[in-house]
Amino acid sequence: MAGPRVVIIGAGVVGAALADEISARGWTEVTVVDQGPLPATGGSSSHAPGLVFQTNSSKTMTELARYTVEKFCSLDVDGKPCFLQVGGLEVATTPERLTELRRRHGWISAWGIEGRLLSPDECVEQHPLVNRDKVLGGLLVPTDGLAKAVLAVEAQIRRATERGVRFLARHEVLDVQQADGRVTGVLTDQGEIPADIVVCCAGIWGPKIARMVGMNLPLTPLAHQLAWTGPVPALAGQTEEAVRPILRHQDADLYYRDRFDGIGIGYYGHRPMPITADEILSFDEAETMPSVLKFTEEDFEPAWTETQSLLPATKEAKVEEGINGLFSFTTDNFPLLGESPDVKGFWVAEAVWVTHSAGVGRAVAEWLVDGHCSSFDLHECDVNRFEPHQLAPEYVLARDCQNFVEVYDILHPLQPSGTPRPIRTSPFHARQQELGAFFLEANGWERPQWYEANAGLVEGRTIPTPNDWAAQYWSPIVGAEAQATRETVAMYDMTALKRLEVSGPGAAAFLERLCTGKVAKSVGSVTYTLLLDHDGGIRSDVTVARLARDLFQVGANGNLDLDWFSRHLPADGTVQVRDITPGTCCIGLWGPLARKVLQPLTDADFSGDGLKYFRAKRAYIGSVPVTAMRLSYVGELGWELYTTADQGLKLWDTLWQAAEPLGGVIAGRGAFNSLRLEKGYRSFGTDMTYEHDPYEAGVGFAVKLDKDDFIGKAALERRKADVRRKLTCLTVDDPQSVVMGKEPVYDGERAVGYVTSAAYGYTIGKGIAYAWLPTELSVPGTSVQIGYFDQRIEAVVAEEPLFDPTMSRLRG
Repeated sequence: MAGPRVVIIGAGVVGAALADEISARGWTEVTVVDQGPLPATGGSSSHAPGLVFQTNSSKTMTELARYTVEKFCSLDVDGKPCFLQVGGLEVATTPERLTELRRRHGWISAWGIEGRLLSPDECVEQHPLVNRDKVLGGLLVPTDGLAKAVLAVEAQIRRATERGVRFLARHEVLDVQQADGRVTGVLTDQGEIPADIVVCCAGIWGPKIARMVGMNLPLTPLAHQLAWTGPVPALAGQTEEAVRPILRHQDADLYYRDRFDGIGIGYYGHRPMPITADEILSFDEAETMPSVLKFTEEDFEPAWTETQSLLPATKEAKVEEGINGLFSFTTDNFPLLGESPDVKGFWVAEAVWVTHSAGVGRAVAEWLVDGHCSSFDLHECDVNRFEPHQLAPEYVLARDCQNFVEVYDILHPLQPSGTPRPIRTSPFHARQQELGAFFLEANGWERPQWYEANAGLVEGRTIPTPNDWAAQYWSPIVGAEAQATRETVAMYDMTALKRLEVSGPGAAAFLERLCTGKVAKSVGSVTYTLLLDHDGGIRSDVTVARLARDLFQVGANGNLDLDWFSRHLPADGTVQVRDITPGTCCIGLWGPLARKVLQPLTDADFSGDGLKYFRAKRAYIGSVPVTAMRLSYVGELGWELYTTADQGLKLWDTLWQAAEPLGGVIAGRGAFNSLRLEKGYRSFGTDMTYEHDPYEAGVGFAVKLDKDDFIGKAALERRKADVRRKLTCLTVDDPQSVVMGKEPVYDGERAVGYVTSAAYGYTIGKGIAYAWLPTELSVPGTSVQIGYFDQRIEAVVAEEPLFDPTMSRLRG
């Protein structure tokens, strides 16, 4: 036996996959417990219809699904296959859905999955039951298919068992034992099992298990309907379980699968039916199984009517059985993976459907054994990504139910979130409302995208209107605010950006260990630097300002940065980290007239020599104490001005009173995004993630290999010599061809990369798109095409930055 003692709670598709993957990596002192019998334990895996559609707007989720398909295709149980690769077909019955299928085809092309768009006749060729008069087209993915979930569980149990893993059926977990802040074992109704690591793969019971260690999982079990027809005469004589592609009719929230001469029908169009983990019956109490609730026929009536319209052959059949089956939903539709922030050794692999199960098993196994996941970028899935308000029961229930309702909806990348809103507002919110701000949400903050009060700025300007898709949640005011920033001065609400305070006698050494740059510099220094994982991948990009000998302020990207810092704190208590975002606020004052606004308001010296680029100082602006940092992510002269929340409104009014007579404006995030792309500034989570290293992402300047050791340094030295892809700046001449991100990039007919961020550059008069491309195509002047719905948009690789390459405006 090898490795630490591991207990996996839950033997469904996730727990079985993890046991298989972790034992294959040499950890064999593993015990898997489940309250139900094996291999059909009674959770979601036991009733799951098994449809595996790989298409997803998330590259990570697609890759997790692709691995699941590949693995399941290789598994069998006594000759019975665990995957029926019949393909997946999505059909459109409205023009809007047909357009959406083209976007979805773009995603899989970008992520390297084979797929093709079909005409109505081709849809019928693939699935002869489909009503030719009803469909407008379709998307076929040949490698999709049906996962035989219970068989896959059994196959993986057998493999893990051969390596020494124990599987204990009928063991109900009563408690997760812990001492001194870490797990020590699991208490079941049949005794204690000691453990160094406990992984919760309990699915719909996950919140109940996590609560045993004080962990709050933002997961809601929700029922969705699955029905089975009796024999369909048109399918008479079908002896194979499935011969037609699995089918999605997303316009009506429906999906279909073969089952010999009958059809399975899944439906998401009914009312949300949430339940708590505590309300789920035990295996022995449940009539069928714990994850199966009584079928509500009245909810299914619209689905059956629509089914007979799309598949007319079903008019000669009847619905003979049905269930309301429980599945896990989360507030952002991503899984919950990772270690508890409070109890060491307690891990979760939750909210994972069959589609992604084997991929998640591999990802978590790598994370546990190697200390990081090398196969997948998990930043979207890390359980510690949430802000405190996102764990509130009211918020979790509302968002999870909304995600159920929207599961098949066409969602725009900028589409505002639903209730509850507003949740977090900056001190400037009242002024922003008075100016007619159009708000979108950012980490719960209400953040203006533009201001209707600036409508008059549009007159006399050339602000091209983008295509219909890009024009949603857009206004020509965005362009006017961007241009005005370059002409005069603008105020931006930057409060939504996360701010951490790192303090204590060990703070400087602590940050030096985590950061790629030299941050233990003079008081007043500000450093743009990176946080790396042990494999050299980028975990975040941050700014570190040294405000005193033992006090630093970090401009971070989100709660994962706080979690990363907290996990690496020295045990001697010489460093403290705290989130100061809620009690503070920030205004970005930027533009060529920024100094004319600021200097008359203060006795402090804000001249070029008085506060140099990437330096910070404390000062009074009028009567408001601020921390001023001379940096700008719009590429103009100016400062980020921080103060406490109670004085934020006074700071806003003081600055605006001085800026307005100079022609200043209040500007929103739409303008900010355009300006930062003109300047070539990266956005973590969009342009670069865990899978990228600094040299690929074009931020190698933030790495100082001549400094003392830092996390990821050794791996980075190896990766530096083998850069095969680069984040590349593309420009587009057609002003209407504004893309939104995640579109495929083509070299001829070959998909070679994908777009990350994009916007129109209102200063340079071109569309801008950043994209990951092979190094040989990242040469300025190279022509490529961006796949955008049914178009191929011509684009050219450009030198960056596109604006002010000499940095004269920033340093002025």
